[in-house]
Amino acid sequence: MNVSEILERRNAFSFEVFPPKTDVGMEKLCGEGGVLDQLYTLNPDYISCTYGAGGTNVGKNLEVLKKIQNDGKAIPVTHFTCIGNTKEGIKEQLQTYLDNGINHMLALRGDLPFGWTGTGGDLHYATELVKFARQEFGDKFTIAVAGSPEGHIACRSLEADIAFLKQKQDNGADYIMTQLCWDMDQFRYWLDAIRAAGIWMPVDVGIMPILDQAATINMALSRNGCVMPRELCEIISKNWIFPNPFDKEPFDADVAGKKASFKEAGIEYTIRQIDEYRACGINGIHLYALNKFDDVARIAKEAGLLDLI
Repeated sequence: MNVSEILERRNAFSFEVFPPKTDVGMEKLCGEGGVLDQLYTLNPDYISCTYGAGGTNVGKNLEVLKKIQNDGKAIPVTHFTCIGNTKEGIKEQLQTYLDNGINHMLALRGDLPFGWTGTGGDLHYATELVKFARQEFGDKFTIAVAGSPEGHIACRSLEADIAFLKQKQDNGADYIMTQLCWDMDQFRYWLDAIRAAGIWMPVDVGIMPILDQAATINMALSRNGCVMPRELCEIISKNWIFPNPFDKEPFDADVAGKKASFKEAGIEYTIRQIDEYRACGINGIHLYALNKFDDVARIAKEAGLLDLI
């Protein structure tokens, strides 16, 4: 079965990893007994792999996905962006994935790297990428698209964002992978709204484990413009590292204690959020592994996700 078929039949469980920039990082992720081998023990349906803005580090991305494909323990899914690329380049890259047995993709517009001076490429939006991939490759790819429960930060309104999501479906997308969202009331509103708009695609929810103060704040504000609920803000405030969690040399006397306390509270928060998502009737949980095992394994086990397999 492909991922879309799994999502339609039962709740799916999956991970996201990213391609390390160093050989040491690649060994930790892809080497014998590394993070990927450990993640396989949890029997995920698929593992997706990101790459950098503008398609940077795409070589490492392919290397990671080839290992997943060759190991045969989970379906490999590549993130794929169109911005800054030509149609011919997109076609060649997608064919390379197919040649390596990788036939699942998350179609994204993507972000240009900081300081980029080139053009925006031939395609400007994910809607165009989905349509182009279907025109060039037919049904050879299972195509996921991003859904933004709070609306994409670059979109003029939530309503417009939902309309574009419907267009992705009309252009041939198979299922939705949601962006980070901690605001459960907003998620429930969005889920009702997309169904009312005629979007029938299965919804696979992206979950970022709350493990580190700086990473949590950075992910919410610098990339997604996410609402941070009062409960999450309280966890950050109660464990605040002075002068701030971004300072590499904080003067706080209890840095280690606060980091440990924050992680414990964050893991518990993540587990409760997964409970709420599953109660909404979604089709899968996609857990950002952050290239780690122990913490995400604990979350998956205590949230009961392994019982889905």
